[in-house]
Amino acid sequence: MKAFVIATRWLIRVLAVVQVVLGVLFWTNNALTLISLHMTSGIVLVVALWIQAIIAARAGIGYTIPVLAFVWGGVVIALGMRQDSLLVGDLHWLIQVLHLIVGLTAVAQAEALAGRTLRRLRPVAAAAAY
Repeated sequence: MKAFVIATRWLIRVLAVVQVVLGVLFWTNNALTLISLHMTSGIVLVVALWIQAIIAARAGIGYTIPVLAFVWGGVVIALGMRQDSLLVGDLHWLIQVLHLIVGLTAVAQAEALAGRTLRRLRPVAAAAAY
């Protein structure tokens, strides 16, 4: 399970970099043909967050943070799908900043889940070696 947590963590990290790079390109009005890639990789990132949350809950870290991660993932997807229609005009940059913050918060949650899970699994693995 430890290897799966680490692999999921790295998948989320790579997807986060892809998301930010594409987001900056879109913000500067470039590479707009890649919006579907941005949306797809964002959904994959959220699914990976949810997987990380399930693993964390099963590892025994409690349910508060995993449930929050599930809810937050829904917020990420909802905001991402609707952001083009929110505050259209001169203030749309506020939605773009909000979208960035919400996405980065999801990545931070995934990191926290992975860290707590790995700390929780470490004693189990050490005890099993004896």
